[in-house]
Amino acid sequence: MRITDLLIKETMIMDLKAATKEAAIDELIASLSAHGRINDPILFKEMILKREAEASTGIGGGIAMPHAKTNAVNQATVVFAKSAAGVDYDTLDGEPATLFFMIAVPEGAGNVHLKTLASLSKLLIDSDFMTQLQAAKTPEEVVALFDDRQQEKDEQSRNAQDTGREAGSKPSSGNRTPAAAPSEDFVVAVTACPTGIAHTYMAEDALKKKAAELGVQIRVETNGSDGAKNVLTADEIRRAKGVIIAADKQVEMSRFDGKPLLQRPVSDGIRKTQELIEKAARGDAPVYHSTGAKAEPNAAGEGKTKVGSKIYKDLMNGISHMLPFVVGGGILIAISFLFEQMGGADNPIYKLLMTIGGDGAFHFLIPILAGFIAMSIGDRPALMPGMVGGLMAVNSNSGFLGGLAAGFLAGYIVVGLRKVFAGLPKTLEGLKPILLYPVAGLLVTGVIMYYIFDPVFGTINDWVVTGLNNLGTGNAVLLGVVLGGMMSIDMGGPFNKAAYAFAIGVFTSSGNTNGMMMAAVMAGGMVPPLAIAMATTLFKRKFTEEERKSGITNYVLGLSFITEGAIPFAAADPLRVLTSCIVGSAVAGGLTQLWHINIPAPHGGIFVAALANHAMLFILAVLIGAVLSGLILGVWKKALEPKKNPSL
Repeated sequence: MRITDLLIKETMIMDLKAATKEAAIDELIASLSAHGRINDPILFKEMILKREAEASTGIGGGIAMPHAKTNAVNQATVVFAKSAAGVDYDTLDGEPATLFFMIAVPEGAGNVHLKTLASLSKLLIDSDFMTQLQAAKTPEEVVALFDDRQQEKDEQSRNAQDTGREAGSKPSSGNRTPAAAPSEDFVVAVTACPTGIAHTYMAEDALKKKAAELGVQIRVETNGSDGAKNVLTADEIRRAKGVIIAADKQVEMSRFDGKPLLQRPVSDGIRKTQELIEKAARGDAPVYHSTGAKAEPNAAGEGKTKVGSKIYKDLMNGISHMLPFVVGGGILIAISFLFEQMGGADNPIYKLLMTIGGDGAFHFLIPILAGFIAMSIGDRPALMPGMVGGLMAVNSNSGFLGGLAAGFLAGYIVVGLRKVFAGLPKTLEGLKPILLYPVAGLLVTGVIMYYIFDPVFGTINDWVVTGLNNLGTGNAVLLGVVLGGMMSIDMGGPFNKAAYAFAIGVFTSSGNTNGMMMAAVMAGGMVPPLAIAMATTLFKRKFTEEERKSGITNYVLGLSFITEGAIPFAAADPLRVLTSCIVGSAVAGGLTQLWHINIPAPHGGIFVAALANHAMLFILAVLIGAVLSGLILGVWKKALEPKKNPSL
């Protein structure tokens, strides 16, 4: 695929006027809309901002590549724009963005947006090409520059294939590049970024380019969002003098056991290529010994992360894998209660749904949580001990807290075992993943859980449940206020997840309060999108036409307990939107506890409200919170001046 097939000259903006990130996005979307490339500017902007909320597409080096794949797009298009003054775009390197590539792809277009991002990233790594783009005066010049550069890339690819055939390699297929010819200076590398798009391929191209300059043979595997490409072979890893891991996410590490290995952020694969390649070619790197694990930080501090960030990442790995079991099993359990009320405990549908949801999905909930926390810490060898530790927590009634403890315990036990077994003879290396780690990891985790953690956390769990059962109305309301408010603080971030995780922990414990905390967090999470919808309906003159149309969709999102519908508005006006939503969510959460509302389902919003013991009161609590937030936002927000009301 050629970039010039998507670069439409009519949509290009050769002198971007915007000074802020949102203004730049609006200006680019306006060009798409004016030339009929999109059919719903509001939805398209919402999807663009949703992607920006995950991580900025300002990838650094003066480049921003906002992108969205949605039904709002008529034809796949790349809008090129350049800014002479630069735009504060929240770029990853903190520098202003001067070159913009907004990628719009229809929903049914496969992985066109991924291929486009990859192709652009590989071209834009060249600083000379960047300079030429900045100097271009007309759309025709931009297209010509891309055509010329693409032709150079194609010639380089053909030459590489010819070299591979001359060296006796087999013809390549698919996306795999020819195997590197034997060389005294031969290194291998893996590049990966959290989103698996731009930085992954920019690092790949930068490493290849610098290796060619230094006369070093290199093979680079990319771990992108569409999976690993150009996967390194066992023979290539064996021959390599060193390994470079330029990645901001976990990659498969066990294959590099015994090799000198540098583990760095993906940005170093772009900015510090010479240092990495020279060190790897000399074998000047710590030898990686841990089978099946992530690389350990070296003395220079490579690979180190903040303790808080590491704990949060490990916890979220467990929770994200657990949530499908929570939602699927929890809703089936909740529905089963309706049939129990109609036919009693002998109702066959009640028994069926309870068996699937309760004895089935919910039985795995805590083991899955513990197992994937452990896996995040100690990689695959820690998965089994973590899951067994989580199952022991279920059986001993130490519950959610015991499962959390089991996950972290198993993960760090396996990390410790790697150090204990590091000095074993090479002939025993093969026994580590199939015998030593599973047996020793399970034994140590099980013993500690059985004699220490299960009794301790079982007691704590009983105390928590008893305390919740005996909460006075005042304390219960205060807890509901806190949990409800936390759901709006960051709308899906650490505070939101912490509140939801606490409610899930109570939900999976015994006691008749297990649905009360869930009522608080569900009400709190429903308020933000509903408040946005109400504000855009009641205070129309304070919102653009596009925002008013987008606000309508938030009625559905809010009723469905999908808090993320408010994110585009929060990103555009964080002070007013977040503050007003926190107030309403806190009130809604507190009211659920004041009225002793119990919801026996972990998700579903209005669609599971009928399962509540006080369904109408739950709806009233949500409505009061949403109206309060909507009024605060509407009154607080300033009316738009005509010239500030952008038309997309």
